[in-house]
Amino acid sequence: MTENLDRIDRKILRLLQSDGRLSNADLAEQVNVSPATCHRRTQRLFDHGYVQGVRAQVDPVKVDRSALVIVGVVLDRSTPQSFAEFEEVIRKADFILDCHLVAGDFDYFLKIRARDMADFNKLHGEKLIALPGVRQTRTFFVMKEVTDNAPLQF
Repeated sequence: MTENLDRIDRKILRLLQSDGRLSNADLAEQVNVSPATCHRRTQRLFDHGYVQGVRAQVDPVKVDRSALVIVGVVLDRSTPQSFAEFEEVIRKADFILDCHLVAGDFDYFLKIRARDMADFNKLHGEKLIALPGVRQTRTFFVMKEVTDNAPLQF
């Protein structure tokens, strides 16, 4: 469907990306179509997977999760089975925000939020090193978040 996206569809996507709480009426006005047309187009974008979901972006400081930690993970084996076992457990781990399979010195990068260094240390000792197949981890404490979850440019 990518080739079927016109300028109105793209504008709807950009507007929703910057403010997922826009009402259909406001969205329709900003893209200069009727509310019914806007609703049909927006629904089609959802149905075809262009919009994967809408959710609130919670301030981590306000919920006592101000420490952002990136963890590089090396597994003990590089086999499809070991990757699948690791990923299955990661998908269920409520303390992992993001997990990316990467090329290079690490197998995965994990993004984790914690209260502070002591909280992460506990999490590391109790949960991270217990993940299946983990041979090594390397931890990076984020000093400053320059940009996070920036909108896609298209």
